[in-house]
Amino acid sequence: MRKLIWHIFPANLLVTAGSLLAILWYGSSALESFYIDWLAEDLRARAALVEDRVTELLADGREQELDALCRRLGRASDTRITVISPDGRVVADSHEDPGRMENHADRPEVRSARSGLAGTILRPSPTLQIGMLYVAVPLSGLGSETGKNGGTGVPVLRLARPASAIDRALLSLRLRVGVSGLVVGLFAALATIVVSRRISKPLETMTRGARQLAREDFTVPLAVSESCSREVGELAAALNTMARTLRDRFDTIVRQRNELQTILASMAEAIVVIDEHRKIVTINSSACTLLKTDAENARGRKIGQVIRHVTLEKLVDLTLVGREIVTGELTLDTGGERHFLQYSGVRLVDDEDQVSGAVMVLNDVTHIRRLEHLRRDFVANVSHELMTPLTSIRGYAETILDSPDQDRRQIEEFVNIILRQSDRLQAIVRDLLSLSRIEKEIEEGEIQPVMTRVCGVLEEAVQVCRPKAGEKEIGLQLDCPPDLTAPLDVPLMTRAVVNLLVNAVKYSESAGRVELRAERRVGEDGERLVAITVRDYGPGIGAEHLPRLFERFYRSDKARSRQLGGTGLGLAIVKHIVQAHQGSVEVASEVGRGTRFTILVPAAPEEEC
Repeated sequence: MRKLIWHIFPANLLVTAGSLLAILWYGSSALESFYIDWLAEDLRARAALVEDRVTELLADGREQELDALCRRLGRASDTRITVISPDGRVVADSHEDPGRMENHADRPEVRSARSGLAGTILRPSPTLQIGMLYVAVPLSGLGSETGKNGGTGVPVLRLARPASAIDRALLSLRLRVGVSGLVVGLFAALATIVVSRRISKPLETMTRGARQLAREDFTVPLAVSESCSREVGELAAALNTMARTLRDRFDTIVRQRNELQTILASMAEAIVVIDEHRKIVTINSSACTLLKTDAENARGRKIGQVIRHVTLEKLVDLTLVGREIVTGELTLDTGGERHFLQYSGVRLVDDEDQVSGAVMVLNDVTHIRRLEHLRRDFVANVSHELMTPLTSIRGYAETILDSPDQDRRQIEEFVNIILRQSDRLQAIVRDLLSLSRIEKEIEEGEIQPVMTRVCGVLEEAVQVCRPKAGEKEIGLQLDCPPDLTAPLDVPLMTRAVVNLLVNAVKYSESAGRVELRAERRVGEDGERLVAITVRDYGPGIGAEHLPRLFERFYRSDKARSRQLGGTGLGLAIVKHIVQAHQGSVEVASEVGRGTRFTILVPAAPEEEC
């Protein structure tokens, strides 16, 4: 697109040039007509001056004197003078020999003069072969019968001047007018440029300001010169007002967008916004984490390309066509993990009640489902664990009551079974209470570890377990640096180690050995740790049982565990005690080759690993 000046300047230049040409043409025509009229009038005046003398000579028939007079007057006045008799014969001429000139009766100016009227015409001369202005007047002092040759009509006195004089005068006039027009055109062009610049410069300023607005730069207001037109000033003021309004609205939009992004980013629920074509418009970080994708990759793609799930697609369809909130549940497998999701979706409509998209909320309830599953398993397991001794106690008690005549030896056997089952029931209740107490102390922050020698804790645990190990002739081997210290709650950590040693002794073959080792270790993130390892060489545990080994009442070998007197809560207690020390517990086992439990707790700050 051309600049404004090239729209204004050529048009004004054309108008100016056209006006000057029109003035030049009209002025030239008017001046030409005026000059011809003036020259004709001059010729008529000259004719009037010589008319009496010509009439006198013509009346006396002195044609030679008349011819000499015409030549003399013609040279003096630079005018061609011709006298024509009533029959059209040339009597005298100032420039040519009358005898050789043709009859002039058919000349237009002569015909007009012979009719009694002065004739004027501008035409080429057949005799001189140049353009001439002719003025012919009748010699009214001579009658139609006074001609020497007896011709009819009125004698005519004709005066003429070359048209070249007219042309020279008009050319000089046209040159002056043309030069003047050129000068005026140059001034007009200069004035047009100046005016165009005065008009375009404020517009260019406003154009730059509008580009700043397009770049979202509202800091510099538009400023125009006070000499500009009122319309331009009002336009600049309107643009400044619009800039302030846009800035306020833009700031509001940015603030609301930032607030919305902050809210979406901080929400634990997965939020996905799609348009009417099911393409993702907005997705928060929780949704990206859940769906194993990133916002840039997901945005602009259809929801079915990011999440391939039949149930989800059906819920999305119901959301886009329904007016109410659509809810549902689905199971999603991502990255080898199964997630249980609660779906909640509502469609979006515009001002014309047309569907413009939908908002979907995916709430990950996997943890809740797992807790519910653990709760159900716990209730089932604890019920089973409690019902087994209670059933046994009830059965033997009813047997004693129903058979009072039984001998004392059999009754004592039944009572001993009841006592053993009561002890088992008491152990289960005691472990449950201990586990509940540990959880409560952890929640309330009552566990306060103090810097302790690790060897002292391990030696005490070995002393507690040595009688049981001695019954099976199992050797307990302790390996611990004497200077190893760590922040520990001594009673709790002693119990955790005792539980691991008891399990190791239970599941070890007679005359075997159990190793207890403590050492310094460095974690993956460079953290200094103390590792307490209990290892046995018993039957081992299958790999399928390892992930659930620390659950309450979970048994890898139910029959053998009950036979050995376990409650199923020992490892759960160990896990909670270690977690109270900000540590972790690991297990590694191989069937037929034994099991290794490792407690990892933070080392003392001064410990060098």
